[in-house]
Amino acid sequence: MGKIHIVTDSSSDISKEEALEKDIHIVPLTVHIDGKTYVDGVEIHPEPFLDMMDQAKELPKSSQPAPGQFAEIYEKLGKDGDEIISIHVAGNLSGTLSSAQQGAQIANAKVTIFDSQFIASALAIQVREAVRMREVGASVHDIIERLKEVRVNTKMYIYLDTLTNLVKGGRIGKGKALLGSLLNIKPIAILEQGEYLPVAKVRSYSQVVKYMFKEYIKHTTGKQVKSICISHAGGMENVGAPLKELIEQSGFCDIEVTVTSPIVSTHAGRGAIALVFFAE
Repeated sequence: MGKIHIVTDSSSDISKEEALEKDIHIVPLTVHIDGKTYVDGVEIHPEPFLDMMDQAKELPKSSQPAPGQFAEIYEKLGKDGDEIISIHVAGNLSGTLSSAQQGAQIANAKVTIFDSQFIASALAIQVREAVRMREVGASVHDIIERLKEVRVNTKMYIYLDTLTNLVKGGRIGKGKALLGSLLNIKPIAILEQGEYLPVAKVRSYSQVVKYMFKEYIKHTTGKQVKSICISHAGGMENVGAPLKELIEQSGFCDIEVTVTSPIVSTHAGRGAIALVFFAE
């Protein structure tokens, strides 16, 4: 029986160190800022990017890997008949999944593409579960079936501190952003089945924290919490830290905190934060 290789993309927020330790292959996206192109996770990193984004003349843009990049890594990994599971950012949010699918069609390799329907640390949870199952000898079929369960039992709540990046990126109109700013509205959304769905509008950081914690309790009561992550683009001070403290007081202390990738920060804007939890 051949080996199973796990592939993902750089929007997963998985560090180089973790990828090396767990034998995860990361295909990077690219970021374009003021006429220059940077390879995510190689030439540009999460925290320095936030400052670059603030100073940029125009909103940075992200680009998915070309199908050829995926085909190349699939050919390399599958040359001895090994199988590959490639887990990626939600197809509704990025063309990365489509590029991976095209790459799989080109490559002479056994590749199974999986749409995580998430991004950032919520995608990472699935990648880590695939690694865990691989290590205990699970088949590709069993791993994919398990990832479907993990996907259903993962929740991702997102708070945006500013709507400026969404306006610049053409995702909402200036009128909505101006109205939100004037009314001091702080939008909260859930990422569900790859769709960004607004669920609440509050007026203070404390209300953001209260809402997210309430949702966490609602969805985890009576279940075993397997993983909690807080991904942020500089949003720990006002929302992340007090939210983390509340969750720790409720009994779960192993909370992962990450600065999200430039790919996510570009669209979410500085101050954004996501609460991700997997419970079943």
